[in-house]
Amino acid sequence: MNETSNQQVVLAVRPQGDLKPSDLRLEACAMPLPGERELLLETIYLSIDPYMRWWMRAEKSYNDPIEIGQVIVGATVSRVRQSRHPDWQVGDWVLAYSGWRRFAVSDASGLRRLDPNLAPPATALGVLGMPGFTAYAGLRNIGQPRPGETVVVAAASGAVGSMVGQIARLRGARAVGITTGAHKLSYVKQELHFDAVADYNAPDFVEQLKKSCPDGIDVYFENVGGKIWDAVLPLLNTHARVPVCGIIAHYQRPSAEHASIDRLPNTMAQIMGKSLTLRGFIQTEYADTQMDDFLNEAGQWLANGQLAYREHLTHGLQSAPQALVDLLQGRNFGKTLVKVAEP
Repeated sequence: MNETSNQQVVLAVRPQGDLKPSDLRLEACAMPLPGERELLLETIYLSIDPYMRWWMRAEKSYNDPIEIGQVIVGATVSRVRQSRHPDWQVGDWVLAYSGWRRFAVSDASGLRRLDPNLAPPATALGVLGMPGFTAYAGLRNIGQPRPGETVVVAAASGAVGSMVGQIARLRGARAVGITTGAHKLSYVKQELHFDAVADYNAPDFVEQLKKSCPDGIDVYFENVGGKIWDAVLPLLNTHARVPVCGIIAHYQRPSAEHASIDRLPNTMAQIMGKSLTLRGFIQTEYADTQMDDFLNEAGQWLANGQLAYREHLTHGLQSAPQALVDLLQGRNFGKTLVKVAEP
């Protein structure tokens, strides 16, 4: 691609069931021109996140749905290519919300300046970005793990789950990770230093989880749902806390095994009988008051070698649709990013 052309990915059709790459369309578009006090941003890294599939549904949730023909939403790490703003210079690194496009114009509102000397810029989309802050805010405000308590999280090798377990251990709690596959299980146990792991695809998954939580579960960080919730619910202790930030098992077509299961009556009974706290949250509700605390703490943990992270990288904007499909089907390993351009 030359420097005078642009590309973007839009929603081609509203997905029915499992997302397919053909539900999204890569198209050429005009190169935007920055006006007075505006910037031209070039996307270097594009974040791929599960919520993108949720926003492709027709119904409104915590945000308006993506409409047919609209650019797919998403956070980016970008560089300033042109600046008509006095506070920004060509070459500056920024965290933006440009969506799935190569070039975008910004009025500079909502941008976060990044210092590549402090941390690799791509970390602003993962360990030092929205996924990391989701883990931090959910534990700080809802989970509130105390030393010696047991914290369980599914998708433990992913961007959010890996941070949940590591932060829990930094707070003095036990961390139990749920994932699948020998490589991911080994990574969670050996590199992230979780105290125990359980394989949700193993025939004895329920027994593995029980064995990993001999004193029950005090905090369950919910981001999956489905059969994992079925296994966790009986193990929750009285007064257990459940931050809910996602239910990826239900974003697409429910599996035949669970499509007809009504989990609500048993869940409600357990909430009452055990005095459980289930609290859904979107990380933005805490960003204004706690993002600085997170960046300071997590930045120090990262600098001290107390946080590990892994990135799942694909190349080129054209690879983004398949990258999202792979993420939703659990084929990613770590934080999924698309490298759209060279810095």
